[in-house]
Amino acid sequence: SSHLQKKRRAATARRQHLKSAMLQLAATEIEKEAAAKEVEKQNYLAEHCPPLSLPGSMQELQELCKKLHAKIESVDEERYDTEVKLQKTTKELEDLSQKLFDLRGKFKRPPLRRVRMSADAMLRALLGSKHKVCMDLRANLKQVKKEDTEKVLLPSPLKNIEEKSGMEGRKKMFEAGES
Repeated sequence: SSHLQKKRRAATARRQHLKSAMLQLAATEIEKEAAAKEVEKQNYLAEHCPPLSLPGSMQELQELCKKLHAKIESVDEERYDTEVKLQKTTKELEDLSQKLFDLRGKFKRPPLRRVRMSADAMLRALLGSKHKVCMDLRANLKQVKKEDTEKVLLPSPLKNIEEKSGMEGRKKMFEAGES
């Protein structure tokens, strides 16, 4: 027993050590990625956004404004094209995921096991401690004695048919209709 406990402790300690090592490794990877993104951002800005130098004359300033305006237009067009492409891709992705869902929807249902449980136990399981209603269905039934069932005699439908059959029966029905 103590041997098993030592083994379990060793396994738990090893698991904890591996977990902390993985977390440290992940933290260093995240730091490296952040640094790489920052370098990439600086390179992009240096390439696409040269430092602004304001010219002295009005003519040169107007020329600079026209260049900036043209650049803004081209960037806007690029942004619009990228948005349209993104929307198209998103729609395609939704369609494919819907197809996947439809295909996956045709799965075999697992065989359900029959569980013997009374109505009270079912309600207690569903409602928890709130359950106060008693579902003993037999308690609410009326007690009927055999003697009572023998006393109630319903008129026989066969007797009624016999009375109405033949000429006598028709004659009685005809006379009953006149009066």
